[in-house]
Amino acid sequence: MKVDFTTGIRICVRFSCYLLATLCLAGPVQASGALTPHVAEYNVRISVVSGRLRTELKATETGYSAEHSVRATGMSRLIARGEITEVSDFDSGPDGLYPLAYRAKDTLSRDKSRADIQFDWGTNQAMGTVNGQEFEATLPGMSHDRVSIQYELMHDLLNDGPSERYRMFDIDKQRLLDIRSVGTKQVKVPAGSFEAIGIQHQAENSSRITTLWCVKELGYLPVIIEQHRKGKLRVRAKLRSYAPTD
Repeated sequence: MKVDFTTGIRICVRFSCYLLATLCLAGPVQASGALTPHVAEYNVRISVVSGRLRTELKATETGYSAEHSVRATGMSRLIARGEITEVSDFDSGPDGLYPLAYRAKDTLSRDKSRADIQFDWGTNQAMGTVNGQEFEATLPGMSHDRVSIQYELMHDLLNDGPSERYRMFDIDKQRLLDIRSVGTKQVKVPAGSFEAIGIQHQAENSSRITTLWCVKELGYLPVIIEQHRKGKLRVRAKLRSYAPTD
């Protein structure tokens, strides 16, 4: 079973595959509009399977590194064993964020998989290995992997607002995601009550719609992530804890 976070989040992980305390513990967002390093956890429901999504954003010498992992919890571990982990290294430039490397390991899905990809923006190439096989692809323009695209959206919300379209690199596909705002509302999650802005994204020719309910006080971190397919709710993740790590 694949979880689409983000695409996340995919939930940010193949989940999608995307937070301790309450709003008062989150602290102020950096005034510069930069991303705030943090650790966050979500309760996830995928059909009848329950799980836990953990996301961590770190500042590095070359920008940022984000790791998303999802695993089954409770009785769901009897039918869904393993874990999906995705890591993205990315930097920021005048036009936003750009990925440097992406690594993924999936031991939860029926088809186990691994990927280790490097991005060369001088030549617009993505290269590395996928399931032990050499991989190389030409990128038609700026693209974000399934993890870094969530932080690009958060970065844009902190600054001039999101674009209407983003390109996502998904190993064997290049997906164009259309972005739209669906307004604001009060939401309640295990981590607390928040006023959130709803951002939806949908790939061209796809019946899946992902909605991120993002909170300004948390640096526009999504506190609820929902994915609908053909009008039916397939995935929901709710923020259970959040802690800044500055």
